[in-house]
Amino acid sequence: MKLGIFGFGVVGQGLYHVLQQSNTIQAEIAKFCIKNITKPRSLDATLFTDDKTELLDNPEIDVIVELIDDAEAAFEIVKTAMNSGKHVVSANKKMIAEHLEELLALQKQNKVSFLYEGSCCASIPIIRNLEEYYDNDLLTSIEGIFNGSTNFILTKMINESAPYEDVLKEAQDLGFAESDPTLDVEGIDARYKLCILLYHAFGLITDPHTLFTLGITKINTFDIEFAQKNNFEIKLIAKAKKIGSQIDATVLPTFVDKSSILAQTKNEYNAVILESAFSESQFLYGKGAGDKPTGSAVLSDISALGYGYRYEYKKSAKSKEKIELHEDFQMRVYVRFADQQPDEADFTEVLEKYSSRYGNYWIGYISRQKMKEAQWLEIPEINVIALG
Repeated sequence: MKLGIFGFGVVGQGLYHVLQQSNTIQAEIAKFCIKNITKPRSLDATLFTDDKTELLDNPEIDVIVELIDDAEAAFEIVKTAMNSGKHVVSANKKMIAEHLEELLALQKQNKVSFLYEGSCCASIPIIRNLEEYYDNDLLTSIEGIFNGSTNFILTKMINESAPYEDVLKEAQDLGFAESDPTLDVEGIDARYKLCILLYHAFGLITDPHTLFTLGITKINTFDIEFAQKNNFEIKLIAKAKKIGSQIDATVLPTFVDKSSILAQTKNEYNAVILESAFSESQFLYGKGAGDKPTGSAVLSDISALGYGYRYEYKKSAKSKEKIELHEDFQMRVYVRFADQQPDEADFTEVLEKYSSRYGNYWIGYISRQKMKEAQWLEIPEINVIALG
């Protein structure tokens, strides 16, 4: 296979290094397409171009590997490649989640493979497992830690009492977080991954913006002390549960018991727990950030193309029921606030109230819809953490 690769950032460089060390994959890099051709690179300059047509119009290149940050530019690259009869490998979770329906149609129309294991949970082969191992199983839930950057930050904040800003910089220096960390710390990256996995697990295509999502930027020492006193860890949990034909899906900072397997998932590692009718509970664990873990997932997709692999989307093809996202679920939450308190009328039930000069919190039940509509959630001093 001859590869045309878009992007030479963290993942692109990781892919190059793992490809050089692999002796089982018959693949050759024809060209990298990059944005800044004048920037010094660690490889021979002849390997680089800033002209995308050198890759997309080259008949010798049969696989396009898309590894850039710009989701809309990535979609145009992928669409052009598939319309040209080229197979595509991508790690761009935003592009895939926002254009999934169009991408499904493009690969079917052009009879090409579109693989994207690297878009979800880096080194954990979750998509391939859902496609192959769970193709006939009745999945009931999928949940876990889908973002290595936020897990690294929370681990350091809780276990080392390190300030958020210092830990964020360390994550950026290590290549676990982008220079603009918004997608990670606001839970958006995990939301995109959950949207992709919803289709492979349950056959549901959904607009990412409809999933209720909260990030970790409001977590402070009061929340951490509450967690420690109650034998909890705080984790950013992406979760989808199937109840009948309805899906309850969220991405939320969550108190998890210290004895749980998710609490033991530290630093940049990701973890996924699958629950199903036949195989019951399964746990997958691996590095969720960094150049080589993600690069290895991309390399696995390239290898799979060597034997004609493509996703069959069996959950969607075989499903006889209409699966829908549903918002009328009750959430048990901890709400911490200072002078301005949440609207108690929004809660179905408040179970506990605590007040001190250091901070206040309520614990209670609230519907998802009420939470999404709550104006008080925009107040900077109010933070919400889910309770299992």
